[in-house]
Amino acid sequence: MATLTVRNLDDDVQQRLRRRAVEHGRSMEAEARHILTAAVGTPSMIVDWIAATSGLGVDLELPDRTPPRDLDLS
Repeated sequence: MATLTVRNLDDDVQQRLRRRAVEHGRSMEAEARHILTAAVGTPSMIVDWIAATSGLGVDLELPDRTPPRDLDLS
């Protein structure tokens, strides 16, 4: 397994990570590992997410195309 070092982490971020770890009963390292794993996910998770959210958009009506206007570049 790889080792990751995070430098220059804001104190506020560290405190929020510490609180989140306590809430979930994990060490800060385990909580960071959990967050990173969830954020990166797997390719199949991304495909599933795209499929699940594809129907949430709004279909816009596009106007009919018109011929281009003449442009005078002289």
